[in-house]
Amino acid sequence: MYSTFKFLEEFRGKIFSGDVPTLPELFLVSTARFPQRRCFTAYSPEEKIFTYSEAKERIFIIAEKLISDNVKKGQAVILTGKNSPEWTIAYLAVLAAGGVVVPIDYMLTDTETDHLIDFTDAEIIFVDEEKYDSIGSLPGRKFKKYSLSKTKPDYILDIKGKELDKPVFTDPEDLAAILFTSGTTGTPKGVMLTHSNFVKDALLAQMNLNIFHTDVFYALLPLHHSYSMLAVFIETIATGAEVVFAAKLVVKEILSDLKKGKVTMFLGVPMLFNRILKGILKGVREKGIIVYSIIKVLLFISGFVKKVFKINIGKKLFKTVLEKASLSTIRICISGGGPLSPSTFNIYNQLGIDFVQGYGLTETSPIAALNPVENFKIKSVGKIIPEVDVKIIDPDRDGRGEIAIKGPIVMKGYYKNEEATREVMTEDNYFLTGDVGYLDSENYLYLTGRKKSLIVTEGGKNVFPEEIEDKFQLYDEIEQVLVRGYIKDKKNMSEEIEALIYPSEEMRGKYVQAELEERIREIVSEINKSLHPYMWITSIKVLEKPLEMTTTKKIKRYKVSE
Repeated sequence: MYSTFKFLEEFRGKIFSGDVPTLPELFLVSTARFPQRRCFTAYSPEEKIFTYSEAKERIFIIAEKLISDNVKKGQAVILTGKNSPEWTIAYLAVLAAGGVVVPIDYMLTDTETDHLIDFTDAEIIFVDEEKYDSIGSLPGRKFKKYSLSKTKPDYILDIKGKELDKPVFTDPEDLAAILFTSGTTGTPKGVMLTHSNFVKDALLAQMNLNIFHTDVFYALLPLHHSYSMLAVFIETIATGAEVVFAAKLVVKEILSDLKKGKVTMFLGVPMLFNRILKGILKGVREKGIIVYSIIKVLLFISGFVKKVFKINIGKKLFKTVLEKASLSTIRICISGGGPLSPSTFNIYNQLGIDFVQGYGLTETSPIAALNPVENFKIKSVGKIIPEVDVKIIDPDRDGRGEIAIKGPIVMKGYYKNEEATREVMTEDNYFLTGDVGYLDSENYLYLTGRKKSLIVTEGGKNVFPEEIEDKFQLYDEIEQVLVRGYIKDKKNMSEEIEALIYPSEEMRGKYVQAELEERIREIVSEINKSLHPYMWITSIKVLEKPLEMTTTKKIKRYKVSE
């Protein structure tokens, strides 16, 4: 048995009887282990703190209420709202009552939300105050609504009643959640994930990364997204740790939360980590060229000592810098949701923060690969976790091909869409990710791009836009960049490469248009020098408006007009 599973044996036959616990049973295990440990914490807009025992009482009162409202085993229940203790309590209450939770992006329009409500045949909705009155307006349908905010009726923290004795019996292989996702391309699909998918992913991922009950996670990204749901929320309840909820995606408030909550596990997307790092480096540069040069030398020494001798001197060396940036309590940063620039990865590690990348998709629960802190590889998105098999389909001469995944983390299928499920599953049950990459001899995965966004140049070379976009990450002047192919010669239909660039607010205020465009051309020229000639950007478009993004801050490529 894996070491991360051993603690469960004490509770087998008492709290659960399956191969692994269901999610509500996993929460009960942590409650039995750490009843007075903080579980769910929010500091803004008002302070709310729940211990495991307090959260357990609230979850099982709501679960009993749901059963009295005729929630049947396997019935879909909608959950849409901002990150909060109420969101996680509602999530677990639905599962404890035997239901299937359907977390929906709170940024969707009312029409889009209603479409998903109708599609899942849901009759019960948990919703935040802004949308309490506006969603669920479907002809001939009646809904029971529970509020995640005290300003609306049936606020879940005010509900009175008895507690459900124990979770409704559910097999670990039964459906736990339906996650609707479009990523950055395509029409949303409902990904069906089981209790076993989530629980095994949370436990197996810990084989590549040590997590302790004393850790404090930070819920910054929307919890309806599989990355944050598993790597923050479910990992928290799997280990008996604490999760602090962010109120807004605003750097100043984020840094305040990190400091107040003494956060140790900080998960985010590349854009966020780049933004924080830019702020740190800007502050260092402002101290003058001599101080900046000294710190650059110290960063190099710190990184060398950490990589070669496995000794982290950065935390002490840069204690003042980390404290000023509210990062002094951070033990580990994890970046997901897209490739991270190796230079960003490197500098965080040099500063003394264990910084790793992971890889996965909603269809894989989502974590399929995670970089071990003790043996990370800067350019890799992680080592494949145990019990998961990854193979590369139709590799080219460099070993790059489509990434296919098999194992206990792979979804049950797409909800009400057998055809779409068949399209992404091979005959031997591998899930086709649509991502292109390669594996090294130690089973570390390297990501090169999306199969659908592939650019084929006139010389027959394959270029993945993401590889070029990564080069822009640490340029302060650029807020967004999207690289794509364009047809220069319609007769030969050969593709060349163009970059759509949206300058930063500071740059837009600093330069007139001609100067701004000249600076961007200089940046592109610098980047071209670091690329193979067949990857050179030959066309630049400076945008006046930002490109539309997902809630996890990825550009919606399919929404970019020709």
